[in-house]
Amino acid sequence: MKIDRRGFLAASSSALVLAKTQLSGANSLQPSEDSTPLAIEGKEITVYATADNTNQRLTPTDKLTFKPMGQPLETQICVFVDPARKFQTILGIGGAITDASAETFAKLPKPKRDEILKAYFDANNGVGYSLARTNIHSCDFSSDSYTYVDEGDKELRSFSVKHDKQFRIPLIKQALAASAGQLTIYGSPWSPPAFMKTNNDMLHGGKLKPDYFQSWANYYTRFIKAYLSEGIPIWGITIQNEPMATQKWESCIFSAEDERDFLKNYLGPTMKKAGLGDKKIIAWDHNRDLVYQRASTILSDPGAAQYVWGIGFHWYEPWAGGDPMFDNIRLVHESFPDKNLLFTEGCSDSFNPQRLKDWKLGEQYGNSMINDFNSGAVGWTDWNILLDETGGPITLRISASPLSMRIRKPVS
Repeated sequence: MKIDRRGFLAASSSALVLAKTQLSGANSLQPSEDSTPLAIEGKEITVYATADNTNQRLTPTDKLTFKPMGQPLETQICVFVDPARKFQTILGIGGAITDASAETFAKLPKPKRDEILKAYFDANNGVGYSLARTNIHSCDFSSDSYTYVDEGDKELRSFSVKHDKQFRIPLIKQALAASAGQLTIYGSPWSPPAFMKTNNDMLHGGKLKPDYFQSWANYYTRFIKAYLSEGIPIWGITIQNEPMATQKWESCIFSAEDERDFLKNYLGPTMKKAGLGDKKIIAWDHNRDLVYQRASTILSDPGAAQYVWGIGFHWYEPWAGGDPMFDNIRLVHESFPDKNLLFTEGCSDSFNPQRLKDWKLGEQYGNSMINDFNSGAVGWTDWNILLDETGGPITLRISASPLSMRIRKPVS
């Protein structure tokens, strides 16, 4: 991926500057209407560098202060900051703690586990991840397909997260501790249980049967409360991972109208009735290509929109050939400025151990993050934080590699 000078200047014009401040918490993420200029002159800036063919990985390299500059030369590389313009408040940056990540983590010796926790979640000695996505029962990165209820249990009497207590819950607890409690966690389902679906299969798409709308809505609340009882606060949920994709793994189809009506008539009211009205609900959770159609269908309906915190999106739309559709994110932001935009998943599409330190992967991440934040996103969530040497463990032979360059000190 080549970035020319014009592209660099476009990206750097709204660069995220760390002026001895931390990313804000997960509350109050509405666009600012305050036009009071930010007092920045004299404030200290920490400069971090990540560079190819060096050991620099988010390495502090300089201390600078804001000061008026006047007219720059065309040959000078500059970051321009307009203190009179304010944009979205950043929720955070993070990655997904899946079953595959948790199982791999558990197999490592303790020194390596400690190294990974510090590299990812320690704000002082690592990159300080503050966002984490996790799956609601099994997903494509689980070593087996499973749910939290017995087959046919519509009333959810058998509901239990016992499966997650072996690997995933312990890792999430350790990540919370390593982040000093500053980890915002949200859950995503890949499929309802097979008996709730038209194809009687957790895999291969299918749709949620109308007779199970209420039961499935209850399932989210049971998940949130079960994790809370384990000491893990769930900040929010997405309604359905990739609702327009029929996959070989766990998947379920929701049209825009299906998702709108399920949210309006079942999920939203059920969350509120269960005392979980403060939990954030994220719609779409799929690629940028159809994000505006989905957002406009749901958010144009006041009955559904009242329950929506924001719109989640992925980066896989170039699968059909073409470029990332960042303008669609900007269009949603401009059309629905009272709703948030959250990047919920992205990874290299296939696992290739020969490319673990390929610099182009880092450029892909950087290009996406810069453009998504410039387009209005409030947060960015990578996919699996950790996989084994085969890109798993997973049930099916699919794999997606985590970005090896994103931690300050690579795990050896």
